[in-house]
Amino acid sequence: KEEKASENHARLIDYIAVAQKADLAVGIAMTDGKGDRSLRPSRQSQPDSYVHVVSRRSDGLVISGVKAIITGAPYMHELLVLPCRRMLADDKDFAIACAVPIDAKGLIVSPGFIDPHTHFDAQLLWDGAAKPALEHGVTTIVPGNCSLSLAPLKAEHRMKLVGMFNQIEEMPIKAFKEGVEWNWETFEEYIERISAELAINVAPLVGHSLLRLWVMGDDSMTRAATEDELDAICELLETCLHHGAIGLSTSFVDMDEQLQPVPSRYADTRELDRLCAVLEQQGKILQVVHEFFDTDLTLGRVDQLADISMKHGITTTLSPLFVNQDNQDGVQQVMDRIHAQRERGAIVWPQVQTRPIDISFCLEVPSLLFIRFPAWYQLLRFSTPEDILAALKDADTRATLEKEVEPLMPLWAGLTLRRVEYAKNQSLVGKTLTDIAAERETTPLAVMIDLSIEEDLRAHFLAADMGHNLDHIVGPLLRDEQVMIGASDGGAHIMSFSTYGDTGYLFSRFVRDNAQITISEAVHKITQAAADIWGIKDRGTIKEGMIADVTIFDADSIARGDEYYVQDVPGDGYRYTRDAIGIKHVLVGGEVAYSQSKGYSGVARGQIV
Repeated sequence: KEEKASENHARLIDYIAVAQKADLAVGIAMTDGKGDRSLRPSRQSQPDSYVHVVSRRSDGLVISGVKAIITGAPYMHELLVLPCRRMLADDKDFAIACAVPIDAKGLIVSPGFIDPHTHFDAQLLWDGAAKPALEHGVTTIVPGNCSLSLAPLKAEHRMKLVGMFNQIEEMPIKAFKEGVEWNWETFEEYIERISAELAINVAPLVGHSLLRLWVMGDDSMTRAATEDELDAICELLETCLHHGAIGLSTSFVDMDEQLQPVPSRYADTRELDRLCAVLEQQGKILQVVHEFFDTDLTLGRVDQLADISMKHGITTTLSPLFVNQDNQDGVQQVMDRIHAQRERGAIVWPQVQTRPIDISFCLEVPSLLFIRFPAWYQLLRFSTPEDILAALKDADTRATLEKEVEPLMPLWAGLTLRRVEYAKNQSLVGKTLTDIAAERETTPLAVMIDLSIEEDLRAHFLAADMGHNLDHIVGPLLRDEQVMIGASDGGAHIMSFSTYGDTGYLFSRFVRDNAQITISEAVHKITQAAADIWGIKDRGTIKEGMIADVTIFDADSIARGDEYYVQDVPGDGYRYTRDAIGIKHVLVGGEVAYSQSKGYSGVARGQIV
């Protein structure tokens, strides 16, 4: 033993000499992931919870495992790996002390990514990992946006809320009916319900519409609150904040399943002010959906949020902020107003998403693509599939429908046939409607309707690159110090487009391809900056005392995979999704939750944060 100790000591002295001569910055990697702390390293179900020897070769050792809380790790040349506890004979493969060069080209050890605008509220009830968010490096999500959360919710209002989620976030009703066990009402009960099997961290907002619905019932959808009702709404908000809500969300634009304003839109300024006073007492955030389609109204909301922030000393955020060909000047006006209000001391964060806008649709279910066209949207929203088919086959009705959407003929011409139900049209998949129209000697709009009839409404079309695709404007927006990268809508609109992979697109498009933002700026934006904005404690950085949420990725390859159709939603439902590219490992709470080689580990270390 003395000989072995002497040999190891000599190696250490030699290493110190090498490090000094090469002027290496060396970090100490001592704290293991630890896994189940009641078990010794050799008894762990996940061996990578501790660094250990995988194999011994003539040219050295192959080791694997997790070390966490390495202060300054991204700036080190090498890490000195040391055991974090006393090892016994059975743990010999875990008794490893060595220097590991950080020379894997492009490999980045980052704090776990934070997605600040999601709608995973329902999915968390059947999928505690919020797949595939976790594999894209996201370790913390913020659900409950846009005035909608799943609690507090009385039993008699469940289907009302399902209708709102279906209309606003395009989530299938059948998924709620077959995938959700309705065994909660209060916010506390909902948090307890989702906490049991969380593999991802959740920072939930409570929805303003839910607070009003709980206190006022059906009257919440027709009028402002009385003083007594307002007292009860504020008290209810306090209770939700006490039981884990990170803040309040509200909406100035959304409509319910009857195309009527959601409850939050009937609140007057007095009500919003009272609620913000509650947020002030608790140091919580306000999220709003503003009139993003109108520059003047958006400017007014920025000023309103600035006044609220100044009066109550709270952080506010509005989402989304899109940039398109026809609103570039408007976006600049909004950002100028944001900067001016920040100079006053107001905290107003616009959320900007990374990805361009793509929308897939079929005529079997209503699509927000048609919401500007009353005849179309009424037909798709309020009719059965049989009635829709009958309407499309009726010559007079079809003529009326075609006339209503003729102004968008360039859109229909650019559509791609994405998916069909029957073999007879399979050869057309991947072609544009313009090409198919040329073959059939008709118009792209007629082709869309004809294929929908032929496929019993299950012909899927893709409108790609519809907006938010001006990289020379989006890139600088994402880099702006007063912009929050967000608005992914993760978990929503699942039948229209994939809301996953925005993090990969950030690094592949704006860091690697366009060089419009540095990798350190991008990492900071979606980790520490996001944690600071949302008041998420103990996360967002890698240093001693912080919880080990870690994303390890290859900077040279990180990206989002191609969007594809998958039928994995309760009730035999489908969604569009994307796989991650270049994400090697994702740790939540110090344990590997996902790895590129092994997939999801099944470890449930997620928390309400």
